[in-house]
Amino acid sequence: MIQYGLLAALAIALVIAAITDLTSRRIANWLNLAVAVGAPLFWLASGMDLWPDIAWQIGLALVTFVVLAGLFALGGMGGGDVKLLTALALWIEPALFLQMIVLMALIGGVLTVLFGGWHVMRRKKTKIAIPYGVAIASASLLVLGAHYLPAASSTAAIAG
Repeated sequence: MIQYGLLAALAIALVIAAITDLTSRRIANWLNLAVAVGAPLFWLASGMDLWPDIAWQIGLALVTFVVLAGLFALGGMGGGDVKLLTALALWIEPALFLQMIVLMALIGGVLTVLFGGWHVMRRKKTKIAIPYGVAIASASLLVLGAHYLPAASSTAAIAG
């Protein structure tokens, strides 16, 4: 039950991240920190072993941060997005994290087309700001829901 409570808290944090990114184009540091700090509690509630489970999560978060910090330095990604994805890498196992990244890219592409069209229709000359936190949150919620919800688990057990 604690595991589901923590996942519910993560879901709430992701919704807040999406809403604040959509409205202000910012994801608060306190929110990213809360997501990161919740991960060790999730590890304990999930019965993860230090080696290799937790080590993989920390390694995934480090790789995520290094790659995305490079994208941030090149101007291709916002700092809040980098921090949120790094914090999520502490929660989502590597194979599912890869699925989440692919889904995030697809949702982000749709968002880019929608916001780009809106930008053109309004004849704005400024740079388009895409609230990528919406794509991050949406993809994360879909992957976590498909993997952790009791109904998803029982359906997978029946199908398997």
